[in-house]
Amino acid sequence: MTGQRSDARRNYQRILSVAEAEVAARGADASVEQIARTAGVGSATVRRHFPTRQALLDAVFQERIGHLCDRARHLSATDDSRAALLEWLQALVEYAVSARGLADALTYEPPTDQPATHSCGNALEEAGTPLLRHAIRDGAVKGDVTFHDLLTLSVGIALATEHHSEPAVQADRLFRLSVEGISPTPGTAKA
Repeated sequence: MTGQRSDARRNYQRILSVAEAEVAARGADASVEQIARTAGVGSATVRRHFPTRQALLDAVFQERIGHLCDRARHLSATDDSRAALLEWLQALVEYAVSARGLADALTYEPPTDQPATHSCGNALEEAGTPLLRHAIRDGAVKGDVTFHDLLTLSVGIALATEHHSEPAVQADRLFRLSVEGISPTPGTAKA
């Protein structure tokens, strides 16, 4: 935002503030036109600052995604790589459940060779991949598991539970089930 006129910076902040409220209320499909009306600007002004819906959603979630990324960096110093990865993934699921629209926003970001530089998915991948690699190196996670597998699982849990009467409780249950598996003890399930 440096180098912009003060009115352009104010518009940006007002649009972002309104967008945060609209996304919280309506999810990732919040109307850009409604955001513009509420912010007191034209939809062209919104699109000038945020050329795509994804750019708008990334800006809405950027600060909290930053906290998740910081947490991943902090956890990378933990000796128990499995516990560190699972703690971070659980925090990701909790945030995706609590931040309406985030799971949808992440589904707009399929894995690509050229991810957007400021995207939520790219930031999460950069932060979470070292935790995954450490857990794979320690033999705590299968070697063929990718970051996108874990992101898809986390997003899937958030999307599957968002209309539940207690989404956080159900999401936690599904997360634990996905980690522990469906058999009471490994190897005891009958074919």
